[in-house]
Amino acid sequence: MAQVGYYTEEGLQKLKTELHYLETVERKKCTEAVVEAREKGDLSENAEYDAAREAQGLLEVKIGKLKDVILNARLVDETKLDLSKVSILTTVKIKNIKNGATMKYTLVAESEADFKAGKISVDSPIGKGLLGKKVGERTDVQVPAGLITFEIVEISI
Repeated sequence: MAQVGYYTEEGLQKLKTELHYLETVERKKCTEAVVEAREKGDLSENAEYDAAREAQGLLEVKIGKLKDVILNARLVDETKLDLSKVSILTTVKIKNIKNGATMKYTLVAESEADFKAGKISVDSPIGKGLLGKKVGERTDVQVPAGLITFEIVEISI
C-alpha cells in the first residue's frame, strides 16, 4: 500500500494530468511498438519485440504506482494551516546561523518539489529538520556538506 501524501490542488491536478497522458498517449505508443515488432517475424529471436514488451511493462508499473499515489493523496486546505509552526505548504524564512544568509522555502510533497522555485520536499533533510519548529527556534540539519544550524525567522502561507 502506498504512503499517504499531502498535496496542493495544483500538485494533485499535475499528477492526474500525467496519469491521463501515460494512459492515453504513452500506452498507445507502447502497444503500437509491440505490434510493429511482432510483425517483423520470429518472436524467439526478436530483440526489438522483447524491448518493446519490456518498455510496455515498465510503463504499466509506472501507471500503477501513480494510481496508488493519487488514490492515497490528501488535499491540504491552506486556509486551515497552523502558522504557529512549520508544516507542509507553509513558507518558512530561515537564517543560516553560521553565515547569516537567509532563505525562503515552501515545504511541499516530494512530487511538487522544485528547488529553483523555492519548493522543497518535506522529506528532504532541510524539510525534515524544519517540520514542527516555531519562529525563533533553532534546528540543526544534517546535509551532505555537514551540520547546519538554522533559525526560523518567519512562517507564512
